[in-house]
Amino acid sequence: MNEFSPALDLVLNALEQIRERGEKLPRASRTSLGQLRRPAAVESRAVSPSTSNKAALLAPIQARVAVCVKCPHLAATRTQTVFGVGNPDAELMFIGEAPGADEDAQGEPFVGKAGQLLTKIIAAMGFRRDEVYIANVLKCRPDMPHGSSGNRPPTPDEMQTCLPYLAEQIAIIQPKVLVALGGTAVEGLLGARGTMRDLRGKWHSHQGTPLMITYHPSYLLRNQAPSEKRKVWEDMLLVLERIDRPISEKQRKYFT
Repeated sequence: MNEFSPALDLVLNALEQIRERGEKLPRASRTSLGQLRRPAAVESRAVSPSTSNKAALLAPIQARVAVCVKCPHLAATRTQTVFGVGNPDAELMFIGEAPGADEDAQGEPFVGKAGQLLTKIIAAMGFRRDEVYIANVLKCRPDMPHGSSGNRPPTPDEMQTCLPYLAEQIAIIQPKVLVALGGTAVEGLLGARGTMRDLRGKWHSHQGTPLMITYHPSYLLRNQAPSEKRKVWEDMLLVLERIDRPISEKQRKYFT
């Protein structure tokens, strides 16, 4: 336990400061805590050595995220952190902006309506959801005014505070391709915003990893015209070509 003492001291000091300011203490669900207490179970699964090693490397980062209080206002209002989900050895990694209400409740990214649509897109590409890796720029749900519904985008300061966690995830997973879902994810990965019209459909780079930018699934829920769906699908076809996945004629003709 000696190796964890400095980190534990930081957490305890942060909690004491929150208590002195009269703020609510950060919250972590029993599910999240239970996952953190099962490192041996994770390591014992029948997976390839590289995947097992990556899972072991991700585990302590997830543990730090679960108790993170760098943004006290988010730590005090979250149900739990949302670290990421999927195959640690994935060749394809999807990155969104932040957890919403459904994700905050379940502790998994992209499980609401937008997430269900993303799962369908992943399946249409020929993958299972558990074969790719899915994460967000922010690991906490952005807080909302009391009595308000919906979700708000993260602020630049919140993103800058949380981005080092995502950088560690990407460095360990080492996907062949990153897919940024929406403008906020683009801002987090590239440090600047632009119009999706100008950014999507072409290759960018993040720390040497090919990056494809496309619309967030929530955009397709608001704009269900086949022409808009086709734009996202064209981006996904480029991704499949980049990772040398076979593309069927049926896939090529989607939304034509």
